[in-house]
Amino acid sequence: MPEIDYRLAFEHAPVGMVVSSNRTIVACNLRVCEIFGATPSALVGHSFSILYPSVVEFERIGKRMEPFLNANGNYADNRMMKRLGGLHGAIASETFWCHVTGHAMNRAAPHEAGIWTFEDLGSRRAVKAELTPREREVAAQVMQGLTSKEIGKALGISHRTVELHRARLMRKYAAATTAELVQKLIAG
Repeated sequence: MPEIDYRLAFEHAPVGMVVSSNRTIVACNLRVCEIFGATPSALVGHSFSILYPSVVEFERIGKRMEPFLNANGNYADNRMMKRLGGLHGAIASETFWCHVTGHAMNRAAPHEAGIWTFEDLGSRRAVKAELTPREREVAAQVMQGLTSKEIGKALGISHRTVELHRARLMRKYAAATTAELVQKLIAG
């Protein structure tokens, strides 16, 4: 059996991959550069915060994932991310839905070192509606099929507040049902 060059496999993986340390990008592959429209030098050595629509969302999601990473070392969600632009026709600051999966190398210090994958759910289409940070969080939870009560518990807000945000999302995306809303959220 021929010897496998794991660095080459990392570089050419069909999903975006990042090795991180304390929420800073240490290494990234070509696919993650394509997804975010950036060169490796624009990503490596920088905080993941540059890939979020806002620093507040970066901090909030970082806190939300810690208990999961502490418990089993893994975390996954769908969230809005931001392209840096400049490569492959990516428009700077364009937001898109992204599936993010991560693995903490040390559960006791989950952000110390990790391996992350990124998959563009928006198929290179910009998000059609302007969403508030909270609407983006609720939308990400809706895409996972959670009820308003489950979303409220996950986000630390009341289920009635979730229902208000869900109603706004339905109006903004002109969706008649939750299933239609999920389909339109994925489509951008």
